[in-house]
Amino acid sequence: MTPYRHFLFSCLTVLGLAATGAHAQLSIEITGAGANRLPLAVADFAGERIVAQALTSVIRADLDRSGLFRLVDAGAPLAFDAAPPFAELKQRGADALTTGSIATAADGRLETRVRLADVPKQAELGVQAYIHTGAQIRTTAHRIADFIYEKLTGERGVFSTRIAYVVKSTGRYELQIADADGGNPQAALASREPIISPVWSPDGGKLAYVSFEAKKPVVYVHDLASGRRHVAANFKGSNSAPAWSPDGKRLALVLTKDGSSQLYLIGADGSGAMRLASSSGIDTEPRFSPDGQYIYFTSDRGGSPQIYRIPASGGAAERITFEGSYNVTPRPAPDGKSLAYISRNNGRFQLTLMDLATKQSQILTDSAKDESPSFAPNGRMILYATEINGRGVLAAVSSDGRVKQKLSVQAADVREPAWGPLVN
Repeated sequence: MTPYRHFLFSCLTVLGLAATGAHAQLSIEITGAGANRLPLAVADFAGERIVAQALTSVIRADLDRSGLFRLVDAGAPLAFDAAPPFAELKQRGADALTTGSIATAADGRLETRVRLADVPKQAELGVQAYIHTGAQIRTTAHRIADFIYEKLTGERGVFSTRIAYVVKSTGRYELQIADADGGNPQAALASREPIISPVWSPDGGKLAYVSFEAKKPVVYVHDLASGRRHVAANFKGSNSAPAWSPDGKRLALVLTKDGSSQLYLIGADGSGAMRLASSSGIDTEPRFSPDGQYIYFTSDRGGSPQIYRIPASGGAAERITFEGSYNVTPRPAPDGKSLAYISRNNGRFQLTLMDLATKQSQILTDSAKDESPSFAPNGRMILYATEINGRGVLAAVSSDGRVKQKLSVQAADVREPAWGPLVN
């Protein structure tokens, strides 16, 4: 294989276009789109055709699935340094235009340049340059999509973030990490025993999760860069449901070492376990508020499973949900203003969103077996697990319920999703 063909093959493999391993990648189906989408043209980037088109296709797919943009045909390929045909683009209905080029830099790496323009005003909105290798084409495409998203919406994009989830196939469980679009999946852990409850550290460098390798639930903290892990909780009985504090120093979790399932705080290194609350019922599924002041959790202390919160320093618990007899798995939004959870409605378990100020709630899905919600770090989308035709799949819905997506892996159950934090 010539050096050029080897380079091109490595690029296509990273982009998920080669056949090897494709069956394990999450495929995304968009089933809904937002209203009032911004018309955006993304021209084919100049440069080596196959690589440039592959880069552009990832950018377009990222922006399209956000539900905030309507992609408009840019027409003929546009030179990066030439004046755009604004009148023609306006006739095509475009409000914004992205052009770009990709070329080999002096050191052998690639240089990708991007320009974003306002079509009606015929004004430049921003220019960016990225130096990267052929193996970083997907990563670069996600960064470019984030740049476009932020310039046009005023908030950070999440295309460069990662998601974690558990894939179950015959006799095997894998904790996988993938790009936010489901591409480039990598296995962090494989086991014949169940793996549940993965959760990202605030800096994105670690995952805490529960593994049954020891024939009982044990909480581990896994360093993603080194691949090493340590036991964070292996007390008598069950150790489950870890949740990181916003500063990354502590975990809230559930232990049964003193009887029933109760909330504890523990150092991320496994030190200093401290009981947070006492209840005659079962307390479980803790999650810190974004400011670290409270811990939301599920409890049946009132007779049926409902959501409560308690100060992170301990104290009296406050009930949050009152509508319905079954509300579980609280997940505060990144801005702390709303709460996602699973409610039971006429026998269906559905993803629900509550405005914490008004206590008004909205059911976001029409499925029946939703579980494990996880917010995107900008709060725009919620990733969750559900079941279709007896098989576990992941799905995502926008916080207003308008944009819906389904993510699945062929011939395997996918569950326990966790959306990673923003990256710098």
